[in-house]
Amino acid sequence: MSLFTVKTPTLETMREVAQELGFDNMGDDDLRLHMKMLEGNFAAYNIVDQMPDEVPEVRYPRTPGRRPAPDENPHNAWYVKTRVEGAASGKLKGKEVALKDNICLAGVPMMNGASTLEGYVPDVDATVATRILDAGGTIVGKTVCEYFCFSGGSHTSSTGPVHNPHRRGYSAGGSSSGSGAVVAAGEVPMALGGDQGGSIRMPASFCGIYGMKPTHGLVPYTGIMPIELTIDHTGPMTATVEDNALLLEVLAGPDGLDPRQYGAASKPYRDAMGRGAGGLRIGVVKEGFGWPQSMEKSDAVVREAADRFRGLGATVEEVELPMHRNGSAIWLPVAAEGATMQMMHGNGFGFNWQGLYVTSLLDAHSNWRERADELSDSLKNTMLIGHYMLTRHRGRYYAKAQNLVRRLRAAYDAALARYDLLLMPTLPMTASKLPAADAPVDEVVARAFEILPNTAPFDCTHHPAMSLPCGTADGLPVGMMLVGRMFDEETIYRGAAAFEKGVDWKSIKA
Repeated sequence: MSLFTVKTPTLETMREVAQELGFDNMGDDDLRLHMKMLEGNFAAYNIVDQMPDEVPEVRYPRTPGRRPAPDENPHNAWYVKTRVEGAASGKLKGKEVALKDNICLAGVPMMNGASTLEGYVPDVDATVATRILDAGGTIVGKTVCEYFCFSGGSHTSSTGPVHNPHRRGYSAGGSSSGSGAVVAAGEVPMALGGDQGGSIRMPASFCGIYGMKPTHGLVPYTGIMPIELTIDHTGPMTATVEDNALLLEVLAGPDGLDPRQYGAASKPYRDAMGRGAGGLRIGVVKEGFGWPQSMEKSDAVVREAADRFRGLGATVEEVELPMHRNGSAIWLPVAAEGATMQMMHGNGFGFNWQGLYVTSLLDAHSNWRERADELSDSLKNTMLIGHYMLTRHRGRYYAKAQNLVRRLRAAYDAALARYDLLLMPTLPMTASKLPAADAPVDEVVARAFEILPNTAPFDCTHHPAMSLPCGTADGLPVGMMLVGRMFDEETIYRGAAAFEKGVDWKSIKA
């Protein structure tokens, strides 16, 4: 038996490869010559294969954990419960933190909501996990997320729907559904979520907690299953503003392994919390209200909450930002075509960057092709349009959308030159009822994507954006979103802390 693990292909195999590439005129004689010239290349591949992989060291002991029983998982929000103790001291000492189940925690099962990944156990810790442990925090488990994170609802995970702690049978939001639910239920004070179209802010809004999507690249995405390099974000979901700022202090800053990071360092974000809202200029984005799917009561609660900032000393004015109405349309080709190419066809990591590739995850995820029928309807829907546009329109709309992102970013930047913060509803509605197990495809897909028109644009433009609870409509939480300048999370925390301290958000009702 050969010692080599990359086998030299047969003539028949190379004939198939040539045909796949469209080399219809390449005959067997030419193929044999090419194969002879490639012998050294295959030898090189085998040298690479026999070298140890270059992955971070796993330092903190842990056990695989366990799937919790229903009586200790009432909202179906936990995938695995475990306990990984961090350093003896640090900013997070005494704090328990949950990780969204798209984040690698070595030795602990991870399925990212997907039946096709079930059984995978990472061999590395994501940088965010290491930083939590280095800061003395305790990681207590992995939370359920949507099927490969492709849903703004909480109904597509292979482990079943996640229920909103405020009303059973209603959505907790997605895709960081479990993280939103366990924080809202008071089971942990802190959790991590991911955000490519609003997946931190959507569950934060539905569940009535604080969710920050930081500036793109501020927090390393290393060791987290990617969707699309230009819209991947991870960030804190917490019960209080202070805990949110504290967790971001620990998470932020370059790790040397993520090329998406631009050198921005962590800041003492909590210092901004005591400055109050006096003197803040807040622009209420007119176009963030009144979407076709918007609830009048939800919009009214956000308008009243915005008005409360005046009583806290801020200047509050309505601002027109017409480009915002096109933001989610610009996001769609980036998300649909980009995710189809990178997350699915590219086995998660794709090509053309020099960040950390988790090769064990790449190998495990590639299995989806043999089990594609198991994918969620929301992911299938995305892949249908993504693959169609990539193969029938050459990816030109992905390219054009990325070009248009610059115009969209400039529109927000122009408004943020006049205002310190932009304000709008996080979502156009409160939590919706979970679809039945036998719901038709159109209902399943609608519940997955109907709530993202205000959140998705900022994944493309990379501005920091935070959802904070600002009231209730028909007894369910309403989220208000604050958007800041690039790498100016401090001003968002300043405004959010002033509102948290000065306004009882549960007193604002519709």
